[in-house]
Amino acid sequence: MNCPKCNALSKKDGKDRKGDQRFKCTECGKRFSLPKEKLLGAMILSEEKALLCLKLLVEGNSVRSTERITGVHRSTIFSLLETVGSKCIWLQETLVKDVKVNFVEADEIWSYVAMKEKTKVRNGITNEKVGTAFTFTAIEAETKLIVAWHLGTRTEEHALTFLRKVRNAVDPDTVFQFSTDAFPGYNQTVPAILGRQAHYGQVIKTYGLANPDEARYSPAVCTGCKKTKKLGNPIKKHISTSMVERQNLTMRMSMRRFTRLTNGFSKKWENLNYMLAIYFAYYNFCRSHKTLNDATPAMAANLTKTIWSLRDLLVAAREVSAPQD
Repeated sequence: MNCPKCNALSKKDGKDRKGDQRFKCTECGKRFSLPKEKLLGAMILSEEKALLCLKLLVEGNSVRSTERITGVHRSTIFSLLETVGSKCIWLQETLVKDVKVNFVEADEIWSYVAMKEKTKVRNGITNEKVGTAFTFTAIEAETKLIVAWHLGTRTEEHALTFLRKVRNAVDPDTVFQFSTDAFPGYNQTVPAILGRQAHYGQVIKTYGLANPDEARYSPAVCTGCKKTKKLGNPIKKHISTSMVERQNLTMRMSMRRFTRLTNGFSKKWENLNYMLAIYFAYYNFCRSHKTLNDATPAMAANLTKTIWSLRDLLVAAREVSAPQD
């Protein structure tokens, strides 16, 4: 260990009042301790408070309710969201990689940022980060692992970006079955990106007329469901979007930003993206599932051997995002 003042060698010299190792320079006699690397970087917020805030956010609380419960100012919570969310984006890209998959289901879940699309059009706003936002998700049906996700709009361009993330996450030598709904944006992009690696099928649902008394809040009744083979030779009974649609419900229950008919919607696109990153990291590595014998999806996919705590998640996120810091 070298002295920070004169760069000479130093030796151990007991411990300080906090129990951290102290050193003494053999040349100038300066005593010093190694600076401890904080999980939250330059944030002053205590680790205990930060973990409580994150726990509340991933369990469906809004930012303001989290502020009331913890006493942490909402500006600090937003800073925490950005700090941890940016690290969790790296975590998804770094750890959820070369995953062996069998049956992957993909879907898009609707939300909006700042205002609904009709209000945006009426006010003549052209900002792409305002209005309708779709979260693309791909889940492995057997392990429940979120293989990839992407925040964008429901266009072929964003479907292309999403499918590239799926391709980068799965094992390149694995051939798997891929299922989606009838969104036309997948028709050309799935063969172009996944090619011979995926046997692709679509679930096409037909709907009747909506009940006029409930048209505003309730979807029309599904009157039929047809499974079609689009690429390769998918097994028809495994062409399904049931698992990913159930995951959509979990998302709406676990993130206040997705709750309908409230004012908890996202006001900024970036904050929604950070919240999604934290939620998916927590879902994959920290949240146990009864259907997986109380294991996490990451354990079922052989990415980890234990259930992570939120602190474990922050430690891993700090390590994989070190180049960014």
